[in-house]
Amino acid sequence: MKRKIIAWTCVVVGFSIGAFGIYEYYHLKQVHSTFENYYAFRGCTTLVEKTDTYGTCKTSSGETIKIVFVGGKWYLEGDGPDIW
Repeated sequence: MKRKIIAWTCVVVGFSIGAFGIYEYYHLKQVHSTFENYYAFRGCTTLVEKTDTYGTCKTSSGETIKIVFVGGKWYLEGDGPDIW
């Protein structure tokens, strides 16, 4: 009986971790897909400047951040993949 409980617990925990991982993968894929999605994800409230390859905005805390388009996705400047 004890082994069945442990086995089912492992199955449930493994499934939960897998489901969370899949959710995070698709959520982040959506976040990085457009400037507007990444803008909202970073908590921007005011758009300062936007071009096809970057945008500058202010967050609710008053911080000014730069969002850049790298490798087909939007990132916070300095956080994107190293493709150079």
